[in-house]
Amino acid sequence: MQQIDGQSLVREVTVSDLAEAVGKEITFCACVHKLRRMSGFVFVILRTGRYVFQSVYSPEACPDALDGICEGAYVEITGFVKEEPRANYGYEITLSAIKLLSRPKEEYPLHVSDRVLGCTLDTNLSHRSVALRHPKERAVFRIAEGVVSGFREFMLSQNFTEIHTPKICAAAAEGGANIFKLKYFGQDAVLAQSPQFYKQTCVAFFDRVFEIAPVYRAEKHNSARHLNEYIGLDFEMGFIKDMTDVMQMETAMLRHVMGYISENYKPELELLGAKLPEVGDIPAVTFFEALDILGKSRNQFDLDPTDEVKLCEYAKEKYGSEFIFVTKFPGMKRPFYAMDSKDDPKLAESFDLLFRGLEITTGGQRIHDYDEQVAKLERYGIAPEELESYLSIHKYGMPPHGGLGIGLERVVMKLLDLDNIRQSSLFPRDMHHLDP
Repeated sequence: MQQIDGQSLVREVTVSDLAEAVGKEITFCACVHKLRRMSGFVFVILRTGRYVFQSVYSPEACPDALDGICEGAYVEITGFVKEEPRANYGYEITLSAIKLLSRPKEEYPLHVSDRVLGCTLDTNLSHRSVALRHPKERAVFRIAEGVVSGFREFMLSQNFTEIHTPKICAAAAEGGANIFKLKYFGQDAVLAQSPQFYKQTCVAFFDRVFEIAPVYRAEKHNSARHLNEYIGLDFEMGFIKDMTDVMQMETAMLRHVMGYISENYKPELELLGAKLPEVGDIPAVTFFEALDILGKSRNQFDLDPTDEVKLCEYAKEKYGSEFIFVTKFPGMKRPFYAMDSKDDPKLAESFDLLFRGLEITTGGQRIHDYDEQVAKLERYGIAPEELESYLSIHKYGMPPHGGLGIGLERVVMKLLDLDNIRQSSLFPRDMHHLDP
């Protein structure tokens, strides 16, 4: 318990709390993760929101009976802490009291207390509220928290302002058919594919902005790398000289995030056996240089999943990097707000970042000149009046600017070497999953 204004504040017990309580009594609440009955005593394994601790019950030390205490029951325990190198985190609690707070009506449909959950992904997703009680399953989302927290800490340290933009919009940022459409009080609306329009707008008065929020794509993919709703980590920055400023900012951010996770999420990294990448100088190749490396014809205009894997293998072998930037994509495959390259107008000042065989970022420099943006819209067959609100930011002046968007679930998937992106989404939304 903590004291705030004279009141007790319930909080989760930590490993540090146990270390400080060695030889003393401690009280905290937890879920019974497992009961292991031995001759004359019972190991009561306790699961808190982050940890799994070992406690020991015996009738001699604890007057409370274990009647009604079962796997999945929520309890308040009191006990004496001692060092025990064979127990999780090196501590064990000898119970002196145990109070039943609530118990489940039915047994778990999954083996939550096993070392590995041991079920198919479909079964996992069908019983998501139970599957996430498994320590390894939930540890994935502690790492996701670490990515988000490290990202936010870095952005704020670089004088970016955090913004929160609408997810119900009048127009789609990316265009195309992958848009979720809805009626909004009789008007046509869409779910945001990106905060692109709004973060560009905010650069006009904040200079640097970032957002962490859901993104919606109505793509009919059923692959291991796509979701229809995911969490985007976006930033946009003004007064850039070119897109390399954005790439350098991302490199510094990734370096900070990996250090942040390493420092603050050691229990989860150890539990999951995860190896964080070293983020040095990230190599960069142009799109057509990438095709040459792959030995492919220059007639294609995008990279396929196999290309991304091979390019990351190339970066690892040649540069010792698990990341590689691919720049200067053909403009026809990039959004209408991407700036054309001055050296070759058929190319865009746009890049992807690949990590361990998967694209995790798309970014680049945006068009800031009004006439240039109108001309490009017309080339794309888009009537400027359809995007009048967006064009107002160009009309009233914008600094040279650029930014990027990162898929959180993709980053976590690759950090933890997961087989399917649904494993890195708490409650994934795809073509086949709308519930839970």
